This record gives sequence, C-alpha cells and structure tokens, in this order.
Amino acid sequence: MKHSVKEWIFATRPWSFPASATSALVAFSYVFFRFSSQSELVSINWCYGILAILGAVIFQAGSNVANDYVDYQHKVDTKESIGINRLLIDEVFEPKSFLRYSVILLSIGILLGVFLMVNTGIDLLWIGIIGALSGFFYYKLKYIALGDLLIYIIFGPMIMLGTVFVMTTDLDPDALMISIPVGFLIVNILHANNTRDMMHDGKANIKTQAMLLGVRGAIIQYMILAVGAYFAVAVMAAFGILHPLSLIVFVTLPLTIMNIKKIRRAEFDKPELINNMDEMSAKLVLAFGVLLAVSNFIAAYL
Repeated sequence: MKHSVKEWIFATRPWSFPASATSALVAFSYVFFRFSSQSELVSINWCYGILAILGAVIFQAGSNVANDYVDYQHKVDTKESIGINRLLIDEVFEPKSFLRYSVILLSIGILLGVFLMVNTGIDLLWIGIIGALSGFFYYKLKYIALGDLLIYIIFGPMIMLGTVFVMTTDLDPDALMISIPVGFLIVNILHANNTRDMMHDGKANIKTQAMLLGVRGAIIQYMILAVGAYFAVAVMAAFGILHPLSLIVFVTLPLTIMNIKKIRRAEFDKPELINNMDEMSAKLVLAFGVLLAVSNFIAAYL
C-alpha cells in the first residue's frame, strides 16, 4: 500500500511537535542568554544545539507513531474514539507499517543521540537512556496513571539538560529550573487529551491520572499547571535566573484563560465538549515557549 508524503507526516502527529521543539529551543536560547559575552559565545557548539532540537522532534515523532500503534493494538483507540489519529482505525495504514515507521524514527533519534554523546561526553548517555526507554515503554506507564509524570520528566528536565549539555558539555542545574514552566504546559497537552478520553479509556480498562482525579480534579490539575507556569517564570525573573524581559510570556495569558474556560466545560460522558483541548494546549506551549526563547535572545544584549 503506497502512501503520500502528507500521510506519512500526518502519522507523526506534527501538531504536537511544539512539546519537544519548544523545550529544546528554550534551552538553546537560555545558553545564548547565559553565555552572552563575545568570548563565551564562541565556545558554544551551536550546531550541536540545532541537532538536539532536531533529535528531540524526531524522537517525539517516533514515540507518537509507536503510541498510536500500541493504542490501536490494545483497542484503546476505536471507531468511537474522537480527537485521535485515525489512520489505523480507518485502515489507511496497516499496523505493521506503523510499527516499522516508529522503529525507523526512534532508531534515527537514537543514532543522532549516540553521535552527540561521542562528540560531547558520557553524561549524555544516561539522559539518552531515560529518553529511549521512555519512548519505548511510555504506553505501559501511561496505562497505570504515570504518563503525566513521565511526560514532564522527558519534555522538561531531560530535553533541557540534554540540549544545554551538548552545547556546553556542562550539566547546568539552572536548566532544571528553566524546564519547570515549559514542562507544566507540555504536561497539559497530554492531560487535556486524557481528560477528554476518560470514558473511552475506562472501557479499555486502563488508568490515567485524569481518571484517578475525576473530571473535577482533572480540571483543577490543568488550571494549577497552567497558572503555575507563569508563577514559575515570575519567580525566576525575581531571583535573576531569567531576565525580567521573560515576563513577556504573560502576553499569552488570554490564550491560557480561554483554554481554562473551555476545559471547565468538560464532562465525563461528553468528550466532544473539549475535543480539541490537546491541540489548543499545544498552541499555548508554542506561543509561551517562543516568547520565552525570544526574551532570552534579546536579554543577552541588554
């Protein structure tokens, strides 16, 4: 069965790429901000930073395809499911094609990571191992309500630390702090998806954090993470970890308020009410992350 380039791209769920790309971009910009003097900038490996961004996106693409394959095989995604990638459900792709595609993408991501490790340092190995294992076994943890925590670890601290390390060969503890606001908003992409899918996930006999919390608790968690992202930036700006210009992220508050208003409409048996909340949450991550990155780039000259 032949497929168009568009179908192969759509299979990776590219709308979700702001999660990995934004996290790596913020780390890239933070390095630029921290090492802003002319002599220090020369010592930074900017090419490796770009490769880290590319590698993060490729690995997420592979994980997305693998996750769709596993959800299809475990009958988590069905004809009745909404807001999912329907290429397997509608038999546009054969399952074995999805599995092969995911292995290829994940392998490319691993090879790129090995290249960066060989040229930077062994400390990248444990970061890469955590990322690789998470990509391969994410579905098992997602099914026992640990998906939110895992997503935070991968797309927050791990991507941030890895990107900063390949550029500077230094495990910068401040990268863990910078990862907090972006990580919170990235978790909300998954959490919004799981809040919408509670009814269908229950029928598939799996547990997500949204299911454990219930609709009301899931809404509260989404709100806490959304507001917490702005609070974290404000605290870091106050303590000099970020430049005060980073407060420009508050420009995205109207989008956050709109998302919160929509998720508050969530009902267990009416998933269509928040059908595109995961996509809206991804848009917030992109807007917030780009503004935070831009503030770091500009602040380097102030």
